[in-house]
Amino acid sequence: QKLYGEYSQQFLTLFLEWDISMQETKEEEEKLANLFREQQKIFQAERIVQSQRLKKIVNLYDQILKCMEVLEKDHEHFLSDEQSEIRQEMAILQDKIIVEALHNELQMLQKFFLSLLF
Repeated sequence: QKLYGEYSQQFLTLFLEWDISMQETKEEEEKLANLFREQQKIFQAERIVQSQRLKKIVNLYDQILKCMEVLEKDHEHFLSDEQSEIRQEMAILQDKIIVEALHNELQMLQKFFLSLLF
């Protein structure tokens, strides 16, 4: 009975220690589960923020593309207008050059005929 009492006491002590250890383990498990849930919430919130930022980036990119297309069309129109204006100016200058050349030729002919007469 003494031996039974000693073993019972040792077993009871070990059982109480094991029970305390199990309670501590459960508490730590609950803490870890709570930390995991908090981390999960943080990651979900960050994912939403990153998704919104990505949408903003895509929208800005689309706006830039549209602006670039408009700018390119405006540039083409500007170049076309400038080329047309340059062609008109060149035609006017050519006409002036021709008129001036004809005028010079007429003056030379007048001088020639005058020199023949006198």
